[in-house]
Amino acid sequence: MAKVANSSDKTPSFEMTWGSSTSSGYCSEEEEDTEFEQYFTARTSFFPKTGKANVNVKKDEQIVSGKQELSTADIQVKLREYNAQINSNLFMNMNKDGSYTGFIKVQFKLARPVSVPTPKKGAHDAGARKSAGVKRRTSFYLPKDASKHLHISSRTSAREVIEALLKKFTVVDNPGKFALFERSERHDQVYLRKLPDDEHPLRLRLNAGPNEKVLGFVLKENETGEVNWHAFSMPELKNFLRILQREEEEHVKQIVQRYALARIKMQDALDGSTPG
Repeated sequence: MAKVANSSDKTPSFEMTWGSSTSSGYCSEEEEDTEFEQYFTARTSFFPKTGKANVNVKKDEQIVSGKQELSTADIQVKLREYNAQINSNLFMNMNKDGSYTGFIKVQFKLARPVSVPTPKKGAHDAGARKSAGVKRRTSFYLPKDASKHLHISSRTSAREVIEALLKKFTVVDNPGKFALFERSERHDQVYLRKLPDDEHPLRLRLNAGPNEKVLGFVLKENETGEVNWHAFSMPELKNFLRILQREEEEHVKQIVQRYALARIKMQDALDGSTPG
């Protein structure tokens, strides 16, 4: 494992190991410099679909121990206790400046595809695309339940973890589309809490210990009460507008058909009724 950069540097260093199979569901698109002609997206509806809720999932539950501020002596004790519990070489190590480094495991729970640049096939093809003013990129679904180990510092924020994951996979989507969650299991219940951008996942990992059921990390789409439209590219927004227009036309068609059917039934009732 390569040597980790000093934690005092402004830009944290990350060491990562891939722990999953390759992705499937490829879909290539061609885009011009100004706009996409077509864009693939997994979102097909703006209206929520009713479904059976998972009663075993509760959100916004917080593990209190993750907020504890520890002294240097407490950190050293916890590091020894943590390292004594693991059966691999994924140890945590103390630095001279008081910070520490270690590993976190992040699971991917993404419902939508991610976009990456299409690999260059050759200088000739690249030159032809450049002269034509066309770029290519590929959208694909990450494998279900894929996971990644990151070697980070106790000063690494949740936002930096997200950016590092996207950089590892050369994902060109806006990091604002994603959020890091802590996941825990207690009393047969699953609890999820969205981590603020400035929270430090490795500190949570140390306080909770190495047991993934006590605390784990999950990368999901950044689902908020309101959609952050500024996080989407122009082609995606245009595609959403096309979807919205199709849905509007479909809803209008259904309403017209419903009232037409009601009118026919009423007319049939009138025609079959006896005057007086």
